[in-house]
Amino acid sequence: MKWHHVQENWAAFYDAILEKWPDVDETDLDEIDGDQRAFVAHLAEVTGQEQAEIREELREWLAGEIPSDVVMDPAHDNHSIALSSKYVGEGEDEYADDARFGDDDEYPNDGDD
Repeated sequence: MKWHHVQENWAAFYDAILEKWPDVDETDLDEIDGDQRAFVAHLAEVTGQEQAEIREELREWLAGEIPSDVVMDPAHDNHSIALSSKYVGEGEDEYADDARFGDDDEYPNDGDD
């Protein structure tokens, strides 16, 4: 993925960021607001690593898949969902409809879209 995906959907990446860098605080993420330089500087501060090491970790992290609940590509939904299964909690089905976001069939398409 590219940094602009992260920046445009910053809050949606909090879980993935906190999983990768558990020393980061959500309040700090709010202040960083998708600024890559500020994020690298903050990670260097909380982890005690050099910024060059953090940038390399960030490059590796960005080489991974975008979580499916952040950005979906209708042409590849099932593939994206399967790849993002690492972000789904143990015992959950990545293909299951998530009732917290409503039922897709609750409001049938009446052609007004």
